[in-house]
Amino acid sequence: MAWPEPSAPGRGTVVPAAPGVPPAPAAPAARISRVHYPVTVLGVGRRLGLWFQGCSLACAGCMARDTWPATGGREVTVDALAALWRDAVADGADGLTISGGEPFQQVEALAALLAAVDAERVTATAPGGPAEGRDLDILVYTGYEWAELDAERRAVAARADVLVTGRFRVGQPTALVWRGSANQEMRPLSPLGHRRYGPHRTREASAAVQADVEPDGTVRIIGIPRAGTIHRMESALRASGVTLAGPSWRPEAERE
Repeated sequence: MAWPEPSAPGRGTVVPAAPGVPPAPAAPAARISRVHYPVTVLGVGRRLGLWFQGCSLACAGCMARDTWPATGGREVTVDALAALWRDAVADGADGLTISGGEPFQQVEALAALLAAVDAERVTATAPGGPAEGRDLDILVYTGYEWAELDAERRAVAARADVLVTGRFRVGQPTALVWRGSANQEMRPLSPLGHRRYGPHRTREASAAVQADVEPDGTVRIIGIPRAGTIHRMESALRASGVTLAGPSWRPEAERE
């Protein structure tokens, strides 16, 4: 899926005003690391994946250190992201997965995005819509524990159907589906969330990952690999003469 056009850095898109008329407010925007469709390893079915940029939690062993710097990624309007969701739904998507980075460190943008995609969902599933009769769920990953989310952030989270909470803890491996460590909790928040994800809260499964090769040759590993998977992959590639440049799971100083 192609990137939408980025908005002006830090401001969103400002609509020019006529002389003497105050300018329209900046359109809500989020700093996004990457987008991918379809994602099949982070939730039920085929999904649009959006990764927020910026995370100060800095979990040891995180495989997406490239999403940590708050200045990375691209600034993209919520309208453009909602259009990607609309296109994915028209193509048969089953849901949206939002990860990062840390989405709740851009809480205003996350709130605007969840409101926009929920509105698109209502339209799409209405009689005559492209997803009439289908369930479309919204899953959000956060490194925060539920107890760490204040009232504002809990209200934002309530627009999702399911929330996966908790920092990645490399010393607590798990086989729980769609989670990276045993401390992480899958929390359904809506009737759809309970119906679709309730059976998966304690389900164990073999890890599944996707590999996406971008036009510039960048290889993206999507999913939650089990302990040792990345090391074995690197070893196998090295044995076949392939060296990875700048893998995102290593500290920046070690990526050369």
